Amino acid sequence: MNSKLQKNIVIFASGAGSNTKKIIDYFKGNQNVSIALIVCNNPGAGVLDIATKENIPVLMITKNEFAQTGYGQQIKSFQPDLIILAGFLWKIPEILVASFPQKIINIHPALLPAYGGKGMYGNAVHSAVISGKEKQSGITIHYVDEKYDNGKIIFQESCDVTENDTVESLSEKIHELEHEFYPKIIDRLLKEIKS
Repeated sequence: MNSKLQKNIVIFASGAGSNTKKIIDYFKGNQNVSIALIVCNNPGAGVLDIATKENIPVLMITKNEFAQTGYGQQIKSFQPDLIILAGFLWKIPEILVASFPQKIINIHPALLPAYGGKGMYGNAVHSAVISGKEKQSGITIHYVDEKYDNGKIIFQESCDVTENDTVESLSEKIHELEHEFYPKIIDRLLKEIKS
């Protein structure tokens, strides 16, 4: 396998893995892109079943070790061109951000800089958007730096929030945007990386 021709993705996920599955499906059959590794912090996560089914290696991580080393050496051995956070709930330690500058990207379920920061993930974001009587929400794909939801924005897409929207209905709208755009933006970024 000539790693110069092939781009490697490492995906971090904590939960069911719906975004991970969409990314895997998007790149299926693409000889130039490999999902090299899935990193997970939750032994009960549905994403582990996806990894097994797709024959993708898994690195299970613990909080202390992650905070201290970021598992940098293990991750480097997979030669990632991009590290993708797909529903990963721990903050990325500075040591890992420093090891992979401008190579770690996250998707946030709101239009940053609004509704970002510590504790703002999943339904907590949608609930805050609805409470704030916002007319729009959406997704933000951004580079990861040492602060929560702070890195340079790569892409945003919005959707309308109606007065009838609930946390659940807004969550569905956001998931649709994530599933449609995250794989495409990852593909675009990979194409921009020089071999």
